[in-house]
Amino acid sequence: MRSLEKYAWVGLVSARSQLAYASEVLSRIIFLLVILYIFLRVWHVAYAETGCTSLAGLTLSQMLWYLMVAESIMLSGPRVTPVVDEEVRTGALAVQLIRPVSYPLYRLSVALGDRLVRFLLSLTAGIVIVLVLVGPIPLSAGGLLCFALSLPLAFVLDFLGYFLIGLAAFWLEDTTGLMLIYSRITMVLGGMLIPLDLFPESIRPALKALPFANIVYGPARLFVHPDSETLVRLLFTQAAAVAGFSILLWAVFMLALRRVHANGG
Repeated sequence: MRSLEKYAWVGLVSARSQLAYASEVLSRIIFLLVILYIFLRVWHVAYAETGCTSLAGLTLSQMLWYLMVAESIMLSGPRVTPVVDEEVRTGALAVQLIRPVSYPLYRLSVALGDRLVRFLLSLTAGIVIVLVLVGPIPLSAGGLLCFALSLPLAFVLDFLGYFLIGLAAFWLEDTTGLMLIYSRITMVLGGMLIPLDLFPESIRPALKALPFANIVYGPARLFVHPDSETLVRLLFTQAAAVAGFSILLWAVFMLALRRVHANGG
């Protein structure tokens, strides 16, 4: 129990530190406003050209709310890879390893505390923006609960992806390229730019089975179209993906520790 309390305090300190950067919060809000306005104009044309009142089961208003939630998830992405990369290169990782905490769990606590604050700020600002742009959509307490339940595993899964890329610094000269590729794949295949329901039907099941859909598309879709059956299915696939990534991370981390010890760390 005490070990869990340590990680909880680490997350709390990380969350509090995010509130100290008002300029970053303001810049994120401005960026979100610009992006959502662009999305509104693009999708307004798409709906007008097709002559449809709904696409992928979403009205124009619901589409913008979906995109707002998806963008908030992406904007709050964990800044894990650069930190791990730097600690590997500078040798600071060796110091971290002698502390009485698990390094991966420590980084997870920091990332979740950091992300929770940035996500809530982005989501709050995004709600205000879309209310001004397109007005409200039907929401319910049960639907919001479904959405909230889908977020923890989505955030953990995203952390595992970025942490694995950071550990690649043990073998690669620079992990920035891999981090960029991962984030762009998450944007496209995760359903941030276009809901996965608008992709060709032949590839739609494969896209929804990928881990990226569990990070962005699943939670965002639940926000605008809550459904208990969809939630259960999403939680199952998220848990399976987290388990698989955790095993992979443990294997890579063990290999990385051998390199630290081999070099006298």
